[in-house]
Amino acid sequence: MRHDLLAFVGGGNMASAIIGGLVAAGRPGGSILVVDPGAAQRARLVAEHGVRTQAAADAALAQAAVVVWAVKPQLFQDAAAPCATHVRGALQFSVMAGIRSDAIVRATGSARVVRSMPNTPALIGQGIAGLYAREAVSADERRAAEALLAPTGRTLWVAREEDLDAVTALSGSGPAYVFYFVEAMMQAAQQMGLSAEQGKQLALSTFAGATALAQASSEPPDVLRERVTSKDGTTYAALTSMEASGVKAAFVKAIAAAQQRAKELGNEFG
Repeated sequence: MRHDLLAFVGGGNMASAIIGGLVAAGRPGGSILVVDPGAAQRARLVAEHGVRTQAAADAALAQAAVVVWAVKPQLFQDAAAPCATHVRGALQFSVMAGIRSDAIVRATGSARVVRSMPNTPALIGQGIAGLYAREAVSADERRAAEALLAPTGRTLWVAREEDLDAVTALSGSGPAYVFYFVEAMMQAAQQMGLSAEQGKQLALSTFAGATALAQASSEPPDVLRERVTSKDGTTYAALTSMEASGVKAAFVKAIAAAQQRAKELGNEFG
């Protein structure tokens, strides 16, 4: 593992997840520089990971081989302005939603940009991130981008930048969909006489187990579903009710709405 300086602009949750994974994998905290105006956030990162921090950008950024942009989209332009003269030689790696690569090129002066769309399970090393690289990014830099996110979970490359909007709608927002269904299962549990905690345990274990089974199986989800669904049985009753209520169609429509909003954010901030 190379230990060239790695700089983060922004030290929030996703930056913390990446930094924590890298340090746990053996990267020295002193090879990581975090620029964040929040004193409490800087102190926490130093205490937990031993990284270098500073409140504002300066010439120290020029030493970075990779700059990770991890600020909120609406703050990107203001955050990038004082960094631009120092980061032109680095690979630009973004974990920001809604900021397109063209905007990053304009703000940094570097055409070597990788965009990623991670999700919150990255915080426990169980995430998945979509990745897109501009043409100027070399094969070695693509591998470096993968290595950067490896401690947070899996990665998936897309060929077109607009495909990141679909990634955002599916996996970026996806954990919230799972939590939504878990909430519904907990509500149903209580209506049937179980406690909220019992409902939570049953729902979470069911999601975890079903996902693990689907990952381990070579068969598609519809076949796995059919195997659980006996004609006129309990699962059949539930799925028939869902179909009658248009649950699947509504869910597909909801994901399309998320994709459209991702495009709108890109137009607004990117």
